[in-house]
Amino acid sequence: QVQLVESGGGLVQAGGSLRLSCAASGRTFSTYAVACFRQATWKGREFVARTRWTGGSTYYADSMKGRFTISSDYAQGTVYLQMNSLKPEDTAVYYCAASGRYYPTNDNEYNYWGQGTQVTVSS
Repeated sequence: QVQLVESGGGLVQAGGSLRLSCAASGRTFSTYAVACFRQATWKGREFVARTRWTGGSTYYADSMKGRFTISSDYAQGTVYLQMNSLKPEDTAVYYCAASGRYYPTNDNEYNYWGQGTQVTVSS
């Protein structure tokens, strides 16, 4: 089993920044890719960004490119999502997820999920 715990969410004004953390414990060696998703109220889950625990192989949703940066500290077992130039439409619960696949292509291929952290961007 792998446990994922997100932190760093909160309330921020439009144009501001937040850094989310996703700390992993347990059998993390059984997973390769780690990603961030988000889900706004009344909307479906949306992919945000993906990387590997060992770093590299990053991939972003088009709407996040240039504003969000995902990174990994393998020694700490933590992945970070730096979010800049936040917009009200970025308001959502943000989740991290880990997959046993090198290149997961959809959220069904992620085996482990965190509990989520709320990000609220005011206008």
